[in-house]
Amino acid sequence: MNSSTSSPFKQPKAVFAVAFACVVSFMGIGLVDPILPAISADLNATPSQVTLLFTSYLVITAVAMLITGWVSSRIGAKKTLIAGLAIIVVFSALAGASDSIGGIVGFRAGWGVGNALFIATSLAVIVASATSGFVGAIILYETALGLGIAVGPLLGGLLGEVSWRGPFFGVAALMAIALIATVVLVEPLPKPAQKTSITAPLKALRHRGLLILSLTALCYNWAFFTVLGYAPFPMHLGAIELGFVFFGWGALVAVFSVFGAPRLQRRFGIARTLYLNLALFALVVLGIGIWTDSTTTLVTLVIVAGVFIGVNNTVTTQAVMTVAPVERPIASAAYGFVRFIGGGLAPFAAGKLVEATNVHVPFYIASGALVLGIGILTLARKELADAERVQAEDSGEAAPVAPGNAIVAAIDDSPTADAVVDAAVKLATLHNRTVHVVHVQEQAVTVSEDPRTADALIREQVARAKGTVGTVLTGATDHGEVGRLIADYADKLGAKAIVVGAPRHGGLPALMDNSASQELWRHAKAHILIVNPALTAVPEPVGSRA
Repeated sequence: MNSSTSSPFKQPKAVFAVAFACVVSFMGIGLVDPILPAISADLNATPSQVTLLFTSYLVITAVAMLITGWVSSRIGAKKTLIAGLAIIVVFSALAGASDSIGGIVGFRAGWGVGNALFIATSLAVIVASATSGFVGAIILYETALGLGIAVGPLLGGLLGEVSWRGPFFGVAALMAIALIATVVLVEPLPKPAQKTSITAPLKALRHRGLLILSLTALCYNWAFFTVLGYAPFPMHLGAIELGFVFFGWGALVAVFSVFGAPRLQRRFGIARTLYLNLALFALVVLGIGIWTDSTTTLVTLVIVAGVFIGVNNTVTTQAVMTVAPVERPIASAAYGFVRFIGGGLAPFAAGKLVEATNVHVPFYIASGALVLGIGILTLARKELADAERVQAEDSGEAAPVAPGNAIVAAIDDSPTADAVVDAAVKLATLHNRTVHVVHVQEQAVTVSEDPRTADALIREQVARAKGTVGTVLTGATDHGEVGRLIADYADKLGAKAIVVGAPRHGGLPALMDNSASQELWRHAKAHILIVNPALTAVPEPVGSRA
């Protein structure tokens, strides 16, 4: 079990160089927000045409994600970062020099290719180079994302007051600085032993957990970019005012990515945090749809939406990187491909929907997409529970489990321990629950168990039965208290069943001796399943009370 308690902000210079480049890269997402109305007016373009600045950028980013692993496995992560940054510098400058909406849209597409090479590789580089562990690295990455999203609109608004071309040239200059920092400070990482196939990200989506979380992110990004890409038009504000609105929104994204998401996840677990967050975000987007004609309400709700976007970004990214059974660059590419498809199509679809119906409809659909995302996410309960367990091992904390989502397997040092855990795993698989393997360390006067022995029993079972969580319970001063501790632990989890071995006769310290079993029957509120490997018949659960 690896423990990591260092700050995510105590890192080598190379990590901060890549993080700075991430900030500038993510500026490109919200940079154009304040200048969308100005571009529409100056170039005589409709709102749906102007939203193609998002669509071309994000859809090409999504498709280009599929080649990032293929490229980085051949030329190395550092050279891939440099290539991506160089492409962004060139195409952002060309977009600023363009005189037509078609030209800007095309150059934004080229910008998206560089963005894909950079984004997919930068996350892997930060995770590999960071000294604060996996979770700390993700928090640092999401901090960069939040700062970029926050500063992008503000920079776009300030420079957009001078000219709508200013933000494009500004990003080109900042990205050039990031390019130099990357060349100087980032050390080359070893190339993978095997070169990545160009189809690897698509094949990775065969993994159930990665596919479900990616589809959930597609729905979430549809709502995210409907708000980001179309909300500026009904606000009827100038470039600088829009810059400050989306700066406030982006600041909340950053704060809740770094501080809010980890606290919520520790308290509620991954699954419940995502369910609650997506539901509240759906209500906010629904409110945007209802009160689109009220500038004050619209501005307030758009800023508040940053809270839920920040939480979702961090929690979902951590979960994806944890559950994916493939290398992280491949997982990042697969996840980015699916989610950016949703983000890219949403603004253009919003513009077309407004032209065909009214300004409220795109936001109603976006709210519905979030509800659909919640429904899709419910299919990944087991994968999310596994992600919680793995992340808890990385941080040295106990993984939270949703009430009623646990099966307790109570073991001792007898040969029946394997059978008990196996029966619990089968039961949990049938009902999509998490197995908690527990052992009570006795500390009686006549029997005192070595803590290392107790810990070894749990570790052996957790290593053997993948996806399980292990705990040693202490404080049992007599055999009867063993049963009470197991019952109390199961009750705190809201466990639906407790699986135990059949009573052993003739041994002194037995988990299921008479006093322990009687106390378990007396105090347990869950069903009790007794496993006896000597029997050929399938064991049946006993009632919750003796």
